[in-house]
Amino acid sequence: MRVPSKTVRILTCLAALSAPLAVACAEAPAAGTEQAKTEPLAILAQDGRRAFQVEVMRNDAQRAKGLMYRRSMPADHGMLFDFERPLPVNMWMKNTYIPLDMVFIRSDGSIARIAADTEPLSTQIIASGEPVLAVLELNAGTAAKLGIRAGDRIEHPLFRR
Repeated sequence: MRVPSKTVRILTCLAALSAPLAVACAEAPAAGTEQAKTEPLAILAQDGRRAFQVEVMRNDAQRAKGLMYRRSMPADHGMLFDFERPLPVNMWMKNTYIPLDMVFIRSDGSIARIAADTEPLSTQIIASGEPVLAVLELNAGTAAKLGIRAGDRIEHPLFRR
């Protein structure tokens, strides 16, 4: 689909105006870093079903904040980032104190890849490697400890669209 050049200019201007605000919001510690409402999610690993409670980030503001500024997360919890459509995703750990496993998930619920033991507070880009619909963040070491691998399946309503 071709977008008219006037529309592109308007969108570019809007993006430029909103970028400083988005950066300022993402840089400042949020007043409430408490956990949001959780939903059940399961990973069907080769040797069994692994159950978690996850917070689901469904909009840009939620996705930008993620687990920033939190100091801990219960072992059976995680955060699921819903990108609304499959696309190549780049994540980072800026302002994130908890080491994490990042599980990149295709739109059919299959795990594309796992970035294990990501470095806290790093601005290094962690790429999905292919278009994904979602990313699941778990405490570092969880995937290895529970035998979770690429190709395993995720059970959550997000993958029944």
